[in-house]
Amino acid sequence: MSTFSIFLVLITIVCFLLIVVIMVQNPKGGGLSSTLGGSTQMGGVQKTTDFLDKSTWTLATVLIALILLSSLSFTGSLSDTDSKIIDNTEAAAPLQNAPVTPAPAK
Repeated sequence: MSTFSIFLVLITIVCFLLIVVIMVQNPKGGGLSSTLGGSTQMGGVQKTTDFLDKSTWTLATVLIALILLSSLSFTGSLSDTDSKIIDNTEAAAPLQNAPVTPAPAK
């Protein structure tokens, strides 16, 4: 498994986690943060909004870093020189550089 493939898997995982964290948040403050924020019943979680905000920024930063690192690790092995379509087209095309013999003058 190449380094680029590993980065793709990590980027996919981070994207999924970022989607989950963003979907848990409620823009009007009535979501998970209001349910758990005022009480201490769920293991003493009082600052859920701060945790969700920090985790959103952290995951976004990790996502950007992984994207930049994956672009550096990309080797470009899928270039046009390896394309079979180009090879078939070049083989099927007639030779353009054939010597042209001039017609005899009368």
